[in-house]
Amino acid sequence: MSFSPSPRRPSRGPRRRSLFASAAGAAGAALLVGCTGGSGSGESGGGPSDAERARARAARDSAELAARYEAVIAAHPGLAERLGPLRDGVVRHAEAFGGARASSPAASGTASAASPSVSARAAGPGGDSGDSGDSGVVPADEKGALALLAGAERKLADRRARALLDVPGELARLLASVAAAGAAHVFLLTEG
Repeated sequence: MSFSPSPRRPSRGPRRRSLFASAAGAAGAALLVGCTGGSGSGESGGGPSDAERARARAARDSAELAARYEAVIAAHPGLAERLGPLRDGVVRHAEAFGGARASSPAASGTASAASPSVSARAAGPGGDSGDSGDSGVVPADEKGALALLAGAERKLADRRARALLDVPGELARLLASVAAAGAAHVFLLTEG
């Protein structure tokens, strides 16, 4: 007795498993590239290494993003409970990259006393060239303010993911982890 294969729906593209496997393979390859040899600390010369500059920029970007969160919380106190844990996570990211510990908004009354348009960074994280498209003013409505934060988180997470290939292993792993956390923050800001 011969068995004939059961009739299946015609395939309309790659299966979920193969997509997942290829995505996992690409992510693993990106991390392995970051783990290859070469020491960033063994360079000669008096200036900082590429890895040190990337770490300093990541710390600065996280600090600027934390300031953006503080500005939104100051403008929309009703969002403080929702945004506080996300802001705290961003502060911890800055610390992980070697940034200075930021004081909490409650400890420094200046964050809540400043006007939102002054507190918010005009270009946001990494937007030094003015390409962020926003004026730095916190929108008057909560939905717009959340969209502003989500956009800043998304741009920063994307830039960190692109930087993975240019930094050594330990920093690449940290950037990947923080970029993933940023992507989770985007989800929480838009869907949560």
